[in-house]
Amino acid sequence: MLGLMQQWPLLCHKIIDFAARQHGHREIVSRSVEGPVVRTTYAALHKRARQVAQRLERDGFVAGDRIATLAWNSARHMECWYGAMGMGGVYHTLNPRLFPHQIAWIMNDAEDKLIFVDLTFMPLIEKIAPGVPSLKKIVVLTDAAHMPETALPNVVPYEEWIAEADGDFVWREFEENTAAGMCYTSGTTGEPKGVVYSHRSNVLHAMMAAMPDAMGISSRDVVLPVVPMFHANAWGLAQSAPMVGAKMVMPGGKMDGASIYELLETEKVTFSAAVPTIWLMLLQYLEETGKELPHLTRVVIGGSACPRVITQKFRENYGVEVIHAWGMTEMSPLGSLCSLKPEVQDLSGDALFDIKQKQGFAPFGVEMKVTDDENGERPWDGKTFGRLKVRGPAVARSYYRGAGAEQFDEDGWFDTGDVAHIDANGYMQITDRAKDVIKSGGEWISTIELENVAVGHPEVAEAAAIGLPHPKWDERPLLVVVRKPDKTVGKEEILSYMEGKVAKWWLPDDVVFVDEIPHTAAGKILKTKLREQFKDHHLPTA
Repeated sequence: MLGLMQQWPLLCHKIIDFAARQHGHREIVSRSVEGPVVRTTYAALHKRARQVAQRLERDGFVAGDRIATLAWNSARHMECWYGAMGMGGVYHTLNPRLFPHQIAWIMNDAEDKLIFVDLTFMPLIEKIAPGVPSLKKIVVLTDAAHMPETALPNVVPYEEWIAEADGDFVWREFEENTAAGMCYTSGTTGEPKGVVYSHRSNVLHAMMAAMPDAMGISSRDVVLPVVPMFHANAWGLAQSAPMVGAKMVMPGGKMDGASIYELLETEKVTFSAAVPTIWLMLLQYLEETGKELPHLTRVVIGGSACPRVITQKFRENYGVEVIHAWGMTEMSPLGSLCSLKPEVQDLSGDALFDIKQKQGFAPFGVEMKVTDDENGERPWDGKTFGRLKVRGPAVARSYYRGAGAEQFDEDGWFDTGDVAHIDANGYMQITDRAKDVIKSGGEWISTIELENVAVGHPEVAEAAAIGLPHPKWDERPLLVVVRKPDKTVGKEEILSYMEGKVAKWWLPDDVVFVDEIPHTAAGKILKTKLREQFKDHHLPTA
């Protein structure tokens, strides 16, 4: 027997339809690449997205075509997303922090047909475009007055391009499992791999993200997605914010502490999301200036493990709650968020921060387990490590063109490549990447925990832990440290500070100081490069 409910496909353009209908006057505020802060509304964005869709079809683009974007967070970028999806196209976000040859490889693999590009990235696209034969048109996200000179063919300014369409366009209808977007993994091992989101998965993920025990946003919030749209859908905020009718504040390309603070203050932002490095810059700016955060109530921090000191400073100095989160491009990306269940909500002091260090529990729509190397399920006891595996309606079932098939099993579980444990209350904590965990004397040492403890030292700006070969213990930890400006902290001070905060046998065998630590394009520590850099380093214990 079947239910007698209406068929109402979960299509992404229905999100912006809803925002325009129920919250049409709500603002989207953007710091433009040209300089000024500009304002629009959901109603205006809705119309301009239909102009984009209409103009794409008029230019001969069809359903299934990959429509690339190389752009900062802005209302224009959102218009391009919704316009492309509404005519059946597939938005494809490109990360400008990759090397040009990597971007070209990704564009060729996806066979991008058109690209929307911010002024900032015109020099980059001029290097790349000649090597992408599928690319038919380049639309620069500006007006004729700011249009740069270029020798590239088929380049047009965005404002003039969409002005030739009146927006009298009916969204195309298609099955909800139709592709809506693409994003490539960072490719730290091997070539990048394409993740293809469907309309259904994007809509379900947006609903999951907005739930009270996830990001918990509503029409009463003012949302600042600092995390870029090219980092796994801005963690769903470009879809969940219009889904609930929240005001949006888009930072453009200015991510320094002063610029972020200006938007937080002038727009009375209540909710934001970014990687730890952004919040470290903001906290440093606040400490230097003595400014406060009167409007901000909560921030989501993900992308890499959040140092305990960030959570403490936000809560104790500014009354802001940190929601520690974890996810992956393959998960659309949210996998867990650390809101407080009744079992732990009354904790205080170190016990509370111990919970907040965890990446949290999975929302409805994400199943999670940890296994040993033989795929045996590990207990939820908060200490037994295992390979973290997930499945759900917004989790990839394969990569584009069948790459990386070994990460997916016949029961639908995706091996995240992370090592984690889960406690009795369902709180998961990432202890390492499987390829980064230090195996010493048959036991595992978490590099993430070593790094978080080291960063808590007041003179340490950043730290990375790697395993180096050891004749007795197989591997032992080396801690690589960047000092804060004008600080002189030494090895013994670091080790003394870490004593008692981690198991004694976890303490690094050596500490080295560097001017900078290499990062991936997604802002994560590039440990493959560090291991290569220090492969000949002699540990004193060896």
